[in-house]
Amino acid sequence: MPDTALTGPVVDPTDPASYATLHADAVALLEGWQPTSPAAADARDRTLALLAAGPVAMSRQHRPGHVTASALVLDPTGSRVLLCLHAKFSRWVQLGGHCEPVDHTLVGAALREATEESGIADLRIDPVPIDIDVHEVLCQGGSRHYDVRFAVVAPSGAVEQISDEAEELGWFPPDRLPEPLAGGTAQLVTPALAALRRSPLRLAP
Repeated sequence: MPDTALTGPVVDPTDPASYATLHADAVALLEGWQPTSPAAADARDRTLALLAAGPVAMSRQHRPGHVTASALVLDPTGSRVLLCLHAKFSRWVQLGGHCEPVDHTLVGAALREATEESGIADLRIDPVPIDIDVHEVLCQGGSRHYDVRFAVVAPSGAVEQISDEAEELGWFPPDRLPEPLAGGTAQLVTPALAALRRSPLRLAP
């Protein structure tokens, strides 16, 4: 049995109650968010409808669909974006993935995923989402991801490290993204660059 004095309490990722704090944050964040496009507005409304199911909607165990968090990582000048050639579906995509019980906010979940998948420390994240996208996925035998997306900035001179989930990581000019590209990734570029121009000093860990 683990020593909880050293490791903290054991959290059951299948227990919906483990996601209660994250669920409350997601509802508050999306209810106060101004969508960046008509498609994002529709996705926001669909995501809030999903969240009406309660904290279970944050867990990958929820077969009708679950909220995920992702991030488009930019260099400090906005002249390059970091994408991952995903090992499972062999498409270039922004970094991100499932929420976990350790995540207390969607911003924190996106930052954790970006850090884990890029291997880059000291990333900075804009706490205002840049997009939401709802799409079909194969996890849990077939489900939907209600993906809330953020802009993240890497420190100058950052060197990426490939994780187990990626075949490759690469930096690309925003107007010359690689192929094959996952659906919905290109639409992140414009709002991410706008976030960088709007509030570079607000991007913080």
